[in-house]
Amino acid sequence: MKSTRRLGGIALTVTCLLTLGACAGMSQQDKSTAVGAGVGAVGGAVLTGGGALGTVGGAAVGGVIGHEVGKDRK
Repeated sequence: MKSTRRLGGIALTVTCLLTLGACAGMSQQDKSTAVGAGVGAVGGAVLTGGGALGTVGGAAVGGVIGHEVGKDRK
């Protein structure tokens, strides 16, 4: 049981590091879009009790909002 839990922790750590590394070449607007989509997906899942439609809808709405918030203001 301990080895399974330890392996899961290592896998989670590696996944987080790879995910963060993938954001290195992104623009600020791209990062805002990704964060918005992630937050929207979590919010949609919470509001609909884990429903797939709510999760996808929340991700879409959050991505659009993040994209607009991350625009360069000139």
